Amino acid sequence: MVLFLGLVAAVFVGFNIGGSSTGIAWGPAVGARILSKTAAGALMTFFVFLGGITVGRNVMDTLAGDIISIPITLEAGVGVLFFIGLGILIANVFGVPVPTSMTTVASIAGLGLATGTLNYETIGSIVSWWIVTPIIGFWIGAIIGRYVYPELERRYAIEVSDGPLLSLDRSGRIPRPTYGPNTDRREFVSTVAVLMIGCYMAFSAGASNVPNAVAPLVSSNAIDEVNAIALATVAIGIGGFTIARRTMESVGTELSDIPLLAALIVMSTAATITTALSAAGIPISLVMAMVMTIVGLGWGRATRPVTARDALGGQTQNPIATGAITADNGDTARPIGQPESRKALNTGNLFNPRAILKYVSMWILGPSVALALSYAFFVVVPFVG
Repeated sequence: MVLFLGLVAAVFVGFNIGGSSTGIAWGPAVGARILSKTAAGALMTFFVFLGGITVGRNVMDTLAGDIISIPITLEAGVGVLFFIGLGILIANVFGVPVPTSMTTVASIAGLGLATGTLNYETIGSIVSWWIVTPIIGFWIGAIIGRYVYPELERRYAIEVSDGPLLSLDRSGRIPRPTYGPNTDRREFVSTVAVLMIGCYMAFSAGASNVPNAVAPLVSSNAIDEVNAIALATVAIGIGGFTIARRTMESVGTELSDIPLLAALIVMSTAATITTALSAAGIPISLVMAMVMTIVGLGWGRATRPVTARDALGGQTQNPIATGAITADNGDTARPIGQPESRKALNTGNLFNPRAILKYVSMWILGPSVALALSYAFFVVVPFVG
């Protein structure tokens, strides 16, 4: 009975992870009509499994055996999964993507505090990366936005034409694939790039999120690692085919407000940061890296009218256009230190500072609530631990 509850809890966590992660990974591609929602769900499922069975095992080892010094019992694992699910519920209520990895670590840490088995060195290392990761994402985005993005957008802005990407040329004996009626080489290459980055994002999501759904059960030896990864993949896949259909329309983050090229830069940057840390066994959030890269990209693009010398001297005569990155022409970016065009100044804001404050607050509040409730529960019900 306890194992059944644990499996149900793991499926619930994985299902919700699939709903949010699929939208983040494939929202831009679906929004650009490059592939269908069903195809996105299928690709998500495959690459999530690939990420979980390879890089995700390192994160699984950390969650299942390094945060506390004793194995997590089956009963305790069910309790931990309950608090992970509760953290996701809080996120859904407030409409904020609370990082699942942070909630998972906090729930296990609550068990460790209650039983006196918490590995403070491991927790210190994980939390330090939680602090550093948003800073890394922000500054990578800022540098790209300030110095690289305008030229990239001028040269490689991605546009999707009407009609199919490919068609069959039946003029010869053997039909052969060729460009669609409105497709050129640039669009074909950019479309392939969009699909590759979506697959990369799905792989990264699997590496960081598959362990969150099943690590407590693996630690208790209730289920072996390979079967646990398969279970989490199925649950994430179901979420990708069902509730993710809505999130893919809105993308779930500010990505829906920026050009496709900028979205791909954000996605590839966040996925690289997340995959690298997951390979090192650090439970990290794809959402955290993603949001802060968006902020950095917008901030870097917006500050182009101000030279570094003027900024240090407090001279900022040229207006800052926080929505300049959403201008629809690639040639709107002026040289650094020059004022923006009217078109760039008239675009909407890329990000809302209040929204960013809300995200950061929930990143702190969500895991903190999970930690406190987990600790209180395992103190009151010590036999579970």
